[in-house]
Amino acid sequence: MYQAPRGTQDILPEEQAYWRYVEQKAADIARLYGYERIDTPVFEDANLFVRGVGEGTDIVEKEMYTFTDRGNERMTLRPEGTAPVCRAYIEHGMYNLTQPVKLYYIAPIFRYERPQAGRFRQHHQFGCEAFGEADPALDAETIDMAWQFFSSLGLKNLTLQVNSIGCTTCRPGYVKTLVEYYQQHVSELCPECQARILRNPLRLLDCKKPLCRQVALNAPGSIDYLCRECGEHFEKLRHYLSVLNLPYHVDHRLVRGLDYYTRTVFEIQPEIEGAQSTIGGGGRYDNLIEELGGKPTPAVGFGSGIERIILNLKRQGIVVPRIKKPEVFFAWLGENARDEALRQTALLRKNGIGAVFSIVGKSLKAQLRQANSLGVEYAAIIGDDELKMGCVILRHMNSGKQEKVVFSDLAEKLKT
Repeated sequence: MYQAPRGTQDILPEEQAYWRYVEQKAADIARLYGYERIDTPVFEDANLFVRGVGEGTDIVEKEMYTFTDRGNERMTLRPEGTAPVCRAYIEHGMYNLTQPVKLYYIAPIFRYERPQAGRFRQHHQFGCEAFGEADPALDAETIDMAWQFFSSLGLKNLTLQVNSIGCTTCRPGYVKTLVEYYQQHVSELCPECQARILRNPLRLLDCKKPLCRQVALNAPGSIDYLCRECGEHFEKLRHYLSVLNLPYHVDHRLVRGLDYYTRTVFEIQPEIEGAQSTIGGGGRYDNLIEELGGKPTPAVGFGSGIERIILNLKRQGIVVPRIKKPEVFFAWLGENARDEALRQTALLRKNGIGAVFSIVGKSLKAQLRQANSLGVEYAAIIGDDELKMGCVILRHMNSGKQEKVVFSDLAEKLKT
């Protein structure tokens, strides 16, 4: 028997209410902050992610779905959302527009990871990217946008961590100090972190294994090694976060998992801890556009996994609005009544009223049972007598009350 591939899931009808709820809230918050939607291809040139995300990252080394197409080009299913939007920004000359250019997307993301709660090999991400402005006020606005998005969903007991990992000027000195510290604790690290010491030192701080987390507690913090410009940027960011009354705290272990980040990084988490506790995060990436072939362009953004959001909505018992069902089910008795039921169903739909009818002939009792299982509010019953009078018997499914309504008045009756 065929099954969905490991690490993927079917989003069944009963789950769709959560998805529509989150997607609508995402679109609403994007509008409030002046972001416009962009959709990029599901697959891109593999080199886009190698250059943008970084060769030493877990994503590039272990997690990308890469294939060679019939033109002998190496393509990769999108493993993250920022690099493709940067590519579109460059390709379509958006640097000529009034800056900052603010773009958002809701898109599937593909990573070959070990599946667990809140982590899938195909998951979906809501992401926002703002290009063309270096002022830390934009960082603060981006963080505020992420915070307000989660608040609008009804999620509570969230924490906000921020940090600055410096720039190309000051980060090398910090990384050197970090490596020297970790070389004194090699025997205490997991095998992956032992390999990261020289390959990707900043990721040492992000390991979730207990022993590595313990070592990271006493590791030197990046904010103690910032250059003057980065230090001023971070102080202004903290000022703006206070102005916005956002309850943040500085976490010197926070680095994020992608090489393109500079200066500001942040994460938002619920109370539950663990490798998959983060529901959203991002930061500044001032060098990425230039790295991909564009003009030097500052940028900042964030992303959030929709599956992980829904997991937390369920954990917190948040009730989401139901998807609206058809209002009317037409039950009929006799072939002539069936034709009229089909005709009346079509007329109601043209009037914007959801309507379905019994496809095959069943007893009235069986048809009403079907109407009840569909969750409709009304059943419209047509038999030979109703055909002669040009009406339906309209039954309210919950109360059982019913009345006769002529065909010409049915749509208006249901609207009111």
